[in-house]
Amino acid sequence: MSRFWKIALVVVAVIVVGAVGFRLLHKPGAEGGEAGQQSGQRQGRGQGQDKDKDTPVPVTVEPVVKQDVPVYLTALGTVQALNTVTINPQVSGQMLSINFKEGQEVKKGDLLAQIDPRTFQAAYDQSVAKQEQDEAQLATAQSTLKRNDALVAKGYVAQLDMDTFRNNVANLTATVAADKAAVRSAKVNLDYTRIVSPIDGVAGIRNVDPGNVVTTTTAVVTLTQIHPIYVTFNLPEQNLEMVRSASGGGDPLEVLALDRADAHTIAADGQLNVVDNQIDTTTGTFKLRSIFQNAKGDLWPGQFVNVRLKVRTVSGGLVIPAQAVQRGPDGDYVYLVQQDETVKMNPVKVAGEVGDSHVMIGSGLALNDKVVTEGQFRLKPGSKVKALKPGEVPAAPTQAEMDKAKKGAQKQGGRRGG
Repeated sequence: MSRFWKIALVVVAVIVVGAVGFRLLHKPGAEGGEAGQQSGQRQGRGQGQDKDKDTPVPVTVEPVVKQDVPVYLTALGTVQALNTVTINPQVSGQMLSINFKEGQEVKKGDLLAQIDPRTFQAAYDQSVAKQEQDEAQLATAQSTLKRNDALVAKGYVAQLDMDTFRNNVANLTATVAADKAAVRSAKVNLDYTRIVSPIDGVAGIRNVDPGNVVTTTTAVVTLTQIHPIYVTFNLPEQNLEMVRSASGGGDPLEVLALDRADAHTIAADGQLNVVDNQIDTTTGTFKLRSIFQNAKGDLWPGQFVNVRLKVRTVSGGLVIPAQAVQRGPDGDYVYLVQQDETVKMNPVKVAGEVGDSHVMIGSGLALNDKVVTEGQFRLKPGSKVKALKPGEVPAAPTQAEMDKAKKGAQKQGGRRGG
């Protein structure tokens, strides 16, 4: 064989080997299998994401309602007794008895304590006896004057004697008047041995015991009047004009007293009693005082309370539950449920509190708009929701739904395994 044909045969063999190797390295089935598998995985993931996105999130939804909303000014207040009286004896002596219990409510005129009255009784009796003695002398002098007055005209009695008789009657009349004053003074001191309550109030802790000798400087007990009772509080000076305008209508402004945590109302029957006549220049506030009937004694002197002063009422305010309002970096917002049952973040402005659980919206919402009140942590803009009423529990999935979900999961797992 010639050299030319040998070279040609070698070239043909190289071409055939190269073609076979290229086909082995680039199988259409392998490329299709890998591409198909990758496409299936991408499609599966896309379907899973779409399915998760389309699954509605159960949330509690409430509509925006319209109602008359009272507007309050709030402050920290202090409860003060209407009257506080420290009981001191008006006379000195030995304390015979204490006639009240500590913490007891007493009425005006009730006997609180008794001081030994014997010395004062003797002084009173002595004054009465002295008065009676002088009255007898006065009666004698008046009789003598009357008898001699008829004899003056006949000349039997000198005019000088008649002047003496008249002066004697006048002197004894003054003496009797002084005796009556002494009797009244002795009677007052005798009455002071009975220590009685000057007001209706609550007795505090007593400072003396029976048998102690007391003086006019001894404090027996302190009484505080709590029916009714005062609550004083301060407001910033910028609220002065609002308060004065609101109180100018004639009717007293309503005042509420709440506990320190604003959890519940202690007393709701308060009325604004007085606005102080000057502003404190050191704090920029002015003082107000309200009065409560405090029939049940819920307010106690010295107690701190949160005060709400009602200054006006907004007619037809838009109200939603306070828990619907969320705070974000750009301000307050709510999740608003749209017509397609998806939600969006809707900015709002809160105009004030309504009771303990609702707020009034100044702008951002309209009547009957639906806002999410529970379940916001699972939401993001565009999330699809399933609206539930307050207190409603999401329904448990049926057996058919569970079987369908199980088959879908198995089918998807089989695709991934293949």
